[in-house]
Amino acid sequence: MPLDYPIHERTLANGLRIVVSPDHSVPTVTVNLWVGVGSRHEVAGRTGFAHLFEHLMFQGSRQVASGEHFSALMAQGGRLNATTWFDRTNYFETIPVGALDLALWLEADRHGYLLDAVNQANLDNQRDVVKEEKRQRYDNVPYGNVMRDIYATLFPEGHPYHHPTIGSMADLDAASVADVHAFFEAHYRPDNTLITLVGDITPEDGFAKVERYFGALPARPGAARPVLGQLPPLAEPVRLDVVGEVPNDRLHFAFRLPVENDQDFLAADLALEALGGLAISRLVRRLVREDQVANSVQAHAMGFVDGVSLGLIAIDVAEGARATEVEEALLEELRRFLQDGPSPAEMEAALAQSERSWLTALAAQDERADLISHYGLLHNDPGFVNTLLDRLAAVSAADVTRVARQWLAPSARAVVSYLTPEKAQAA
Repeated sequence: MPLDYPIHERTLANGLRIVVSPDHSVPTVTVNLWVGVGSRHEVAGRTGFAHLFEHLMFQGSRQVASGEHFSALMAQGGRLNATTWFDRTNYFETIPVGALDLALWLEADRHGYLLDAVNQANLDNQRDVVKEEKRQRYDNVPYGNVMRDIYATLFPEGHPYHHPTIGSMADLDAASVADVHAFFEAHYRPDNTLITLVGDITPEDGFAKVERYFGALPARPGAARPVLGQLPPLAEPVRLDVVGEVPNDRLHFAFRLPVENDQDFLAADLALEALGGLAISRLVRRLVREDQVANSVQAHAMGFVDGVSLGLIAIDVAEGARATEVEEALLEELRRFLQDGPSPAEMEAALAQSERSWLTALAAQDERADLISHYGLLHNDPGFVNTLLDRLAAVSAADVTRVARQWLAPSARAVVSYLTPEKAQAA
């Protein structure tokens, strides 16, 4: 039976897009806003701005004191947060139905009038918070900068995905209040924002409430940058070896993939599941169970929109095993997969895992709202939540084999290895 989550859409005069998806199972509503700005929109010398704004948005606005957004909604029994990524920044809260007007008023005030509260003191405060987050989550933990190294190795200098969302210390230090104001004016526009309401509400009531609080926000000039053309696979292998104080060796094999809304991206995702994302995957069987040279294997695809996506296989090398031998074993299995394609059992398991993951996400009201916003903002298709399983079912084993041969060839790999000093000296 096809999925049939209700999707109702409207666009305000100022360009703000609204999606309402009623769900009367519980008396709550999720408010989910996606703004079309992430780290891929940053320019050289000003990295980290999108993530910095995620923090500034909780520091007050025209009629809201610093920290009040959190305290006001939590006092009503709500839960809320925000995240930043390459392609977007999202803000979300799930509240009792009776707190919906409060949530929309708070969101409208900061999305329309944040700059009234952005001064040097607030900027300095949140800049220090972000820098401390960078130290704690990236710089001072084992493997903390592995994704930064993968992006820089796989994507060319100057590409929108070459640098991580957290940005650099130097760029954060260089940020001025004027820079921050200009960034907000350029990107936090009604026509660059989509708001999704999922929960115990009718479409008519949802549209009316959003119109009441967001309709008066002024439209501002601006246009989205055209996305780049598709990056081809790497022409030859590239690698980066990082020697440091890590518990044990880890190998990361990264590949360029088609953009997220390409049907071949789904085939590439299934190929990675079959290779290393399942309990029955051939890399798990070979490296973890049979040869016992790896503690774990993970494989998945990360969908992006600006000319490329990313496929990743990560292997935690077992004590006593050599990273070079583990890499050669992986390449053997990869070549065999490219030659023969997925087995019927691997194909069935990969499809089942993808279906399970998708249905699990949609079962949660807040995650469903986020997925509707994701595909609504980035692909202008909020109804994708109802059609993905049909698109997956249309992918054949032959499609998976063809796409894997094009995008997951050994020659197209970028290898980022994190090695202990002892293992590096032995190699």
